[in-house]
Amino acid sequence: MRKFLLMSCVGAAALLANGAAFANDELIQLSKDPKQWVMPTGDYSNHRFSKLDLINSDNVKRLVPVWTFSTGILRGHEGGPLVIGSVMYISTPFPNIVYALDLNHDGKIIWKYEPKQDPNVIPVMCCDTVTRGVAYGDGKIFLYQADTTLVALKAETGAVVWSVKNGDASKGETGTSAPQVIKEKVLVGNSGGEFGVRGALTAYDLKTGKKVWRGYSMGPDSDTLIDPVRTTSLGKPVGPDSGTNTWKGDQWKIGGGTTWGWYAFDPDLNLIYYGSGNPSTWNPKQRPGDNRWSMTVWARDADTGVAKWVYQMTPHDEWDYDGINEMILTNQEMRKVLVHFDRNGFGYTIDRETGEPLVAEKFDPAVNWATKVDLDKNSKTYGRPLVVKKYSTEQNGEDVNSQGICPAALGTKDEQPAAYSPETRLYYIPTNHVCMDYEPFHVSYTAGQPYVGATLSMYPPPGESNMGNFTAWDAKTGKIVWQKKELFSVWSGALATAGNLVFYGTLEGYLKAVDARTGDELYSFKTPSGIIGNVTTYEHNGKQYVAVLSGVGGWAGIGLAAGLTKPTEGLGAVGGYAALSNYTALGGVLTVFALPPAF
Repeated sequence: MRKFLLMSCVGAAALLANGAAFANDELIQLSKDPKQWVMPTGDYSNHRFSKLDLINSDNVKRLVPVWTFSTGILRGHEGGPLVIGSVMYISTPFPNIVYALDLNHDGKIIWKYEPKQDPNVIPVMCCDTVTRGVAYGDGKIFLYQADTTLVALKAETGAVVWSVKNGDASKGETGTSAPQVIKEKVLVGNSGGEFGVRGALTAYDLKTGKKVWRGYSMGPDSDTLIDPVRTTSLGKPVGPDSGTNTWKGDQWKIGGGTTWGWYAFDPDLNLIYYGSGNPSTWNPKQRPGDNRWSMTVWARDADTGVAKWVYQMTPHDEWDYDGINEMILTNQEMRKVLVHFDRNGFGYTIDRETGEPLVAEKFDPAVNWATKVDLDKNSKTYGRPLVVKKYSTEQNGEDVNSQGICPAALGTKDEQPAAYSPETRLYYIPTNHVCMDYEPFHVSYTAGQPYVGATLSMYPPPGESNMGNFTAWDAKTGKIVWQKKELFSVWSGALATAGNLVFYGTLEGYLKAVDARTGDELYSFKTPSGIIGNVTTYEHNGKQYVAVLSGVGGWAGIGLAAGLTKPTEGLGAVGGYAALSNYTALGGVLTVFALPPAF
């Protein structure tokens, strides 16, 4: 460990000598080494792709588990490990323990950090007590706790360097997202849209923890860091007060739009990309207007936080189709684009310099709430989804039970990140194949209390029994290339590799490997609990390994994780996933796989 840290410091010193001064210079170099996994999604482009090919489509069938590690926590394990040198770093659901594990000794504990948090934060965590991992930069490991405390730990010892509070859990603000280190800053979002929390992305100084900037999802221009003239939407200036003038009165103050997803960065454009979530409340009748800038793709300047452009995918959301899913940065010929698979069921390809939507197509044929996204620049509805009135949840000003809406509120895809392979040029999407009944009701706001205002039921699409698909997607044409059915939602992050493989996990607990070009299943192993974590690969001492956290939970598994039984509990997920208890049970285990010695 000391040897690795010394080499990292030498590398950083060399970069500084050449005039570079940012932690991400080190991260960019480290992320080019496929033997390591130094960011939550592998790199700044969120590709979740590895150049390692020692495990490939010819030999993956011989994969075996070689060591395991119990986290000691029985809630949903989202996120995945980091691998830096010969050390693996993992974090757990509440109470958010961080472990540093020695890869030279099958995961022997080097150090353990267990924060002391008020357990009263648990009831205000919407959909299980999850966290999506830690971040690394400047010789530090960054943990974002459930109570919104951001902590910088020495990577070598686990000692606290600094900590700062990003929100107030007593008002429903919580932390579930993985931090991201960009330049000399560490970025965190916030969770709590179901409690009327106003979303924001905040940048803190990497060395001191001092707040550098904060950009809210709605509010005055000074809060959103929007320039009325220079910030654009669909190619036009947004104009003054864009974050307040589509809200009734002061509703924007409790407007939702939280930012608990993933964050991408283009160093050449110096832009950060991320999405904002649902507006509050879930009862659309109580918040007339487009409710900007919830449900929006954001492009912000990394130094100042000022927004360059915004694109709202689901104006006046009526279905809880959060826009927080990851932005995957790629190029199409000479054009810089980002690809985003939204909860609303549309796969977007967007020019990431201008914010112009180029493609917006359904990545699940079951999607029915809108016919299409209007991409005709001459149309009055340019950029907007064309909503099917039957599946609107706001019917003639009355609260009615709208039935058969596809997708359900957890979306065609939730936060579980997709992968992109530059070799196949395909995107691999873990998806939900779920529909819902949605009945709004009036709800009053009280700080720290649920501010939902809807009752949901979830189930598979009519005539079908599978609740999930694993999908390969062509983002240039907006078409499904192949699709593999799964009994339950695919709630793990995908991993693509140069070995012509794509890995993912299932809610029943299977780690699977499929052929990247055909989708043929090549390997399956059932881990101790349902997988909602993100698959990682690395190389150590000349051998490639695959690692994944299992531990059922998250929104889909909240019934098991929290012991809920009523069908409408868990915001409708308990009834939809009731059969999951026949296939798996609670757990918190890291399983590491490799090929046997003969191979």
